[in-house]
Amino acid sequence: MRDRRKTLLVIAAVAVGALVVGLAVGSRLTSPADAAARTAPPDPTAITVPVEFRTLESKVVTRGDASFAGAVEINLELTGLEAPPIVTGKVPEVGDEIIEGEAALEVAGRPVIALQGELPMYRTLRPGMTGPDVEQLEQTLDRLGYDTGTVDDTYTAATGSAVRELFSDAGYEPPAADAEASAAVEAAQDAVKAVEDEVRMAEQALAEASAGPSRSERLMAEQAIDAAKRRLAEATKTGDKEQIAVAEDELELAEVQLKELLAGPDTSAQRQAVADAKARLGEAQNQLGEAQGAAGTPLPAAEVAYVTSLPRRVDEVTVKRGDTVEGPVMTVSGADMVVTANVDQAARMMLDVEMTALLDLPTGEQVEATIVEITEAAGDEATGYNVVIAPEDLTAEQVEVLRAANVRVTIPVTSTEGDVVAVPLAALTAGPGGESRVEVQRNGEMVLVEVEVGLTADGYAEVEPVDGELAEGDLVVVGERSEESEE
Repeated sequence: MRDRRKTLLVIAAVAVGALVVGLAVGSRLTSPADAAARTAPPDPTAITVPVEFRTLESKVVTRGDASFAGAVEINLELTGLEAPPIVTGKVPEVGDEIIEGEAALEVAGRPVIALQGELPMYRTLRPGMTGPDVEQLEQTLDRLGYDTGTVDDTYTAATGSAVRELFSDAGYEPPAADAEASAAVEAAQDAVKAVEDEVRMAEQALAEASAGPSRSERLMAEQAIDAAKRRLAEATKTGDKEQIAVAEDELELAEVQLKELLAGPDTSAQRQAVADAKARLGEAQNQLGEAQGAAGTPLPAAEVAYVTSLPRRVDEVTVKRGDTVEGPVMTVSGADMVVTANVDQAARMMLDVEMTALLDLPTGEQVEATIVEITEAAGDEATGYNVVIAPEDLTAEQVEVLRAANVRVTIPVTSTEGDVVAVPLAALTAGPGGESRVEVQRNGEMVLVEVEVGLTADGYAEVEPVDGELAEGDLVVVGERSEESEE
């Protein structure tokens, strides 16, 4: 009986164990359908962003290097300089501005006046000379307000007079005339004075010869006529024909004598002497004028330096007081700061001269500038296009900050000129006919809205609904994400 009970207990234990094992194994078994359902990707979820009401602006953003434009070296023409070319006076400092008509340097006690022109000073100019360098000088003087007479290619006394004024206004004695020319002027002046004396003597002789009869001579002639008339009257009373004839002859003679007396002497010789003297005076005066013209104020080659444009800023000075000039005396650049940026072909197509640009200074300030030049980049390794931009109304502090700086350049190209309905570019899709559209999430549903696309900038596009509605705050689809990515 005891053995039977033990057997039943064993059988029950085995059954319970089998049930437990069966349940455990059953819980780990999955049907193919369940397996496929569990391994399938989750349903994607739309990524949406709200429609915005904003201003869009297309612009070119790049970087540029600041510099002073057009650096050139100033060399002096020392030919004909009598004294050694030693720097004796004014020496500019880096940062100074070279102004047209003012002395940029002093050499051998004389100024070097800066003038604007293309031709360098290659010879000393004197009255009577002609050439393109003379024409350039007269054009420069005329532009500065000095009277050179007719602006042409001939150096005249008027040109020399204008040069004299130029040096006087610059605070220096005008250049001295040539010694030989000055001596010729003195000789011509003496000749004029001598001929003037001849003219005065000839005119005096003519005046004396033309003085006419004295009062007494005229009275005597008139009295002779009166006496002849009385004798004629007496002879007429007597009727004596012979006496009448004699009296008539006497009266005729007296009248002729008075007429001749009143007519004056023959002064043709004296008049000719005066004419000859005046002719010689004219010749002497012409010679004096030529001598004076030749002795007019010259323009020494060493006292002028031409630069293609002025004013200019001094970038480097290579001499100091007491140095002997050998080679360039200074390097000057444009007085105005420019920023040069390089852009690619696509950006170049959007830009044009006179467009406004914005420069971000290292101090955090932003200043306006204007595009003044666009050229294709030159050089073996150069690419793209160089855009030269000129800042406007810089302060001295801003110029100093910009010097040799690399700055951010923003050039606005076009704008919506106000807020418009805008969506991210990622929200735009193409329809079957090529039309543009956006997918809008409304009330848990997706609605396609056809739109007309306007300006695109900064990753956004201006849109206007063509079929349907679209307003600020509407949610447009820009992509999809899975539930796993959300987790």
